[in-house]
Order: sequence, then C-alpha cells, then structure tokens
Amino acid sequence: MTDSGYRIDIKDHNGRVTAHRGECVVAETDRAVILRETRLDDYIYFPIASVDPGLLTPCDHRTFCPFKGTATYWHVTDPASGVRIENGAWAYRSPLPEAAGIEGYLCFSPEVVERYSFAEAPVKGPDDGHVSSPLSDWILREAGFCTSRRDLVLQLGRKLVESGVPVYRLNITIWSLHPQIVGANFNWRRDTDSVTVSEPSHDLFSSEQFLNSPVRLVTEGLGGVRQALNVERMEFEFPIMQDLRAEGATDYVAMPLRFSDGQYNSMTLASDDENGFTTADLGLVFECVGVLSRYFEVLTLRTNTMTLLDTYLGPRTGRKVLEGAIRRGDGENIQAVVLFSDLRNSSRLAEDLPRDDYLRLLNRYFETLLEPIAEQGGEVLKFIGDAVLAIFPLADDGAARTGQALTVQAHNALAAAQSALARGKGETDQGCPAIDFGIALHVGEVTYGNVGGHDRLDFTVIGPAVNLATRIERLCKTSGSRVLVSSEFRAALNGDLPDPVVSETGPVPRFRSIGAHRFPGIAADQTVFALT
Repeated sequence: MTDSGYRIDIKDHNGRVTAHRGECVVAETDRAVILRETRLDDYIYFPIASVDPGLLTPCDHRTFCPFKGTATYWHVTDPASGVRIENGAWAYRSPLPEAAGIEGYLCFSPEVVERYSFAEAPVKGPDDGHVSSPLSDWILREAGFCTSRRDLVLQLGRKLVESGVPVYRLNITIWSLHPQIVGANFNWRRDTDSVTVSEPSHDLFSSEQFLNSPVRLVTEGLGGVRQALNVERMEFEFPIMQDLRAEGATDYVAMPLRFSDGQYNSMTLASDDENGFTTADLGLVFECVGVLSRYFEVLTLRTNTMTLLDTYLGPRTGRKVLEGAIRRGDGENIQAVVLFSDLRNSSRLAEDLPRDDYLRLLNRYFETLLEPIAEQGGEVLKFIGDAVLAIFPLADDGAARTGQALTVQAHNALAAAQSALARGKGETDQGCPAIDFGIALHVGEVTYGNVGGHDRLDFTVIGPAVNLATRIERLCKTSGSRVLVSSEFRAALNGDLPDPVVSETGPVPRFRSIGAHRFPGIAADQTVFALT
C-alpha cells in the first residue's frame, strides 16, 4: 500500500448554503457536504431532494472517475431566463467506497452556479501532501531518458511495483497517425516483466472489441473507469474485465493519457491483490499521469513524424530529412537506377469514370508498382499526377560505385518492373478497366536533395538521368512496349557478377533495340531497348 498524500475527504457543512445564479436561488440547504480531493477545488454537494425538480431534466450523459465512480447528469433550466444549461448538474448514484458520503447528493457546474453564500464560512481543509515515491522520483529524474515507448512502459510497470502499487498488468494504448494502423498497444505483465506490442488496423474502431470496452469511454474523453472485480455484482460487464477476473484480477482501472492536442489515449491497470487498489495507490498514479502523458507524447510525435516522412517521402528520404537535411540545397550526387512509370489513357479514364471508380483504379495502379519496388529495395520518391518516380540507389559506402553494385540494383529494378507487369495483368476490379502502364529504366548520376522555395521544399532527384527516364517512358505508348530501357541500363544489367542473378519472375529476359531516338533537351541520340 502506498502513501502518496492523495485523498478524498467529504465533510458535512454546518449552516445554510445557498447556490445563486444571478438574482435567483438555484438550491438551498442546511445539509450540504463539501468534497475535497487532493489539489482540486472544493465541490459543494446538495441533497437531490433540496433542488426544485422542475429545474432538472435527466439526460444520457455520463462521465467516469476512478475515485468516485460513474456520474449521471441533468440539464439545468435557468430559473430566470428558462435557458437550458447542458449537463449542468451531476450525481454519483452508486459511488465507490471512498466517495460514499455523496450518495444522494448532486453538484452544479460553474456554468450554472455563479456564487455560493454561507451562513457559516466553510472550515479550511488540510494542506495537500507531497508525492514522494520511487515512481515519482523516477519520473522526475530518469523517465525522460527512455528512448522508446516500449522501454517507457517496461520501466513504468517496474516502478509501480517498487512503489507498492499492487499491479500485475499494465496496458497503454496510444493512437497514431498511420495509413494502415490505428495505434499501438503496449502490454506489460509483472510475471514476465516484459512488454508485448500490437498494432491494430483502423478497423478496430468499428469492432466489438473496441466498442464494448472501457478504452472507448476513456478515448471519448469521459474520464476514468474503475471496477472492483472481486464482487458478485459489477456495474460494468466489459469482456476484458471478465477475462481479467477469470485469471484472478481483483480490481481494474482505466485512466486517460491526454496529449496537448486534446487526444485521449488510455492507461489501464489490473490488480491481483486481495483488497485491490487503494485511493493512495490510484492517487499516486493519477498525480504522475500528466508528466507521463508528455513523455509518451514526445515519443509518439517522433514515431508519427518518422511514419509520416516514410509515408510521404519514403524510408531513405524520410531518414535524411529527420537527420537534418532540411535546407534548400542540402543533398548529394548519387548513382542510382531510375524507374519512371505512367498510367496509360489516364485523361480519358478521368473523364469517363465516376470519381470514386477513377480514384480506385489510380490507387490500384500505384499499389501494383509500390509493393514490387519496395520489395526489391527501391524507393518511390513521388507521384506526379498519375506517374511514379522511383530510384534504386547504390549504397553509401565506397564500394557502392562499383559495376557489381550497379548490376545488382539494375537486376532489382528489372525484377520490380516484371513483378509490376505480372500484378497488373492479374489485377481485376469489378467495374474498373484493366490497368495499362509503361515503365522506363535508366541508370546514372542524380542529384538527391532539397529543391524549392525558402519555406516550401521538395526532397527529390533531379538531373539528366531523371529527364532521360521520363522521355524514354513516353515511347512506351508509340512503340507498343510496356518496358523500355536505356543502353546504360542494359549495360549495367549485363555486368559481371560472381553469382548469377535470377529475378523472382524467372530468367532475365532479352531485349530488342527499337533504334536511336532524339529527345528534347538531350544532346546525343539515345538507343532504346524494349523488353521482349
């Protein structure tokens, strides 16, 4: 049992108390009680029977408190104007044991009561205590040095136990900015002293698992949920509580971890102690939640930043930006295989297809290319309307500029192109036309870095090698070929390797020349080869 200095005191008030709204009396009683909770303002509670029932309209709104229980609400009618104040009064009809003294009483929000008058001034409560424990010391001195959310959860579980909080299971749910996953769930258990991580998809929000859970209530900003699990009749019958009860849990609490942008995440604790959690136990945790939220927010922001940079720029480019390549002109010249692809007949498709069908086809085309490119170690740098620009860069070490390394990347790029062709042929989508696209492959030196205005930059590749790849791709339509390559790419592909490279789609195919071509902006004629 901890002694955090956190407590709830409920005292009878001697003398008459009147609640005023303007010149009107909202409530008046000789039997008011004052609820004092550590580091919070005093709240005046009136017997429900002392309030004019004509002022109160029951509503469905509820909030939850791990110290006091479930609060039910009324709308309150202004006795002077008749205006209704939403959720203006609340009561704990079945309060938790620590707050049993307010059963049968209600409290008004500051939006309803403008001032109170007392026949006798309220007795001042005791000074709030100071929190001191291994948990609070760790939060102030060490927690800020945790480099990952997993490590922060692991250390938090250990410090809770060290501080005397009888927790055997700790669960943290943090919502994320990610195109595929809705967030991350970190689960620590005392018996294994380890953290397991799961990352559910966005479908979670519509699942029974989430809809019928206390985490949903916390996420909606309704407060913290508390439920004793060693009682015959439980107020909450959430499946997770039944599961924990079956494995021997005696008490459960879910608390909000509120980020500075208003996002509500959740922390849940389960106890296997015979008496469950005390007010002091939960008070210790509650006192530290604000600082913990900031630590989790900082680590989550870094994770979200990396995710967003990976999503919009690609992993390699995103890492460059995160490492500080953020000024115009920051960049380098690198050797790379350039892949450029464009969707055929896109203008006509955009006109003929309904908007949703066209977007579905466009996304299907992008997926057809993106997955093979990523699988072969390439990186998509940008979508240019309905075109895709990707590179297969050589490694950053000195040996990267050897012919062998270039040959490897040429084979990787060709394998990606072949895989994309195969996927495009196999893709079917009811109501949408087949996907038709061209691909050009070229190798050369590109400038990889930031270009743009002073406060609007684009991290991309530019240079003659990129220009030539885009121009070669335009020949796909007139030549009837779906994959065209430059003579430099064909030479790199045929480079000497100690071990033959075989793509996933089978032996490397042959090419046929479609002749020399003159391209705008390119000085010399370029011989182009088609995949046979």
